[in-house]
Amino acid sequence: MLLSRHQVLARRERDAERLDRSAYLLLSRIDTQGPMSIGQLAEAFGLDTSTVNRQTAALLRCGLAERVPDPDGGMARKLRITTEGARRLEEDREVNCSCLARVVADWSPEEVRELADALVRLNRSAEALEGRHWPRTEEGDAAPSCRRPAAPQEQTPPAP
Repeated sequence: MLLSRHQVLARRERDAERLDRSAYLLLSRIDTQGPMSIGQLAEAFGLDTSTVNRQTAALLRCGLAERVPDPDGGMARKLRITTEGARRLEEDREVNCSCLARVVADWSPEEVRELADALVRLNRSAEALEGRHWPRTEEGDAAPSCRRPAAPQEQTPPAP
């Protein structure tokens, strides 16, 4: 909870172009998995479709996502992240990673690795209990923007 609160506090320091939590989560999922219908997003997050419909309507209004025909030929239209949505998502990821880097700036590389390993285990355990696994491109693959920088003063664990 404190880690999440730190991210929320960091959001207060940012400009108005930053994504709210629901936009960040939805765009992250679409970015990872590819175009998804509202029903698929609702299932992925365990939410009611009316809730996801409202959240995705906001994404569409802001030009962060767009409706496209189902690439697999299905009847339902799907949501795809736009270039603007991808740009803003990447900017948010960079800010989140830099905020986390400030938190662990005085940690040793081993301590940062231990935290990263524990967060991966925590996320996977929570996913297993919920039966909702986050799609990953490669087992154990960290988000590129959160890989450890070369300079030791800015150790950053992978995104949880």
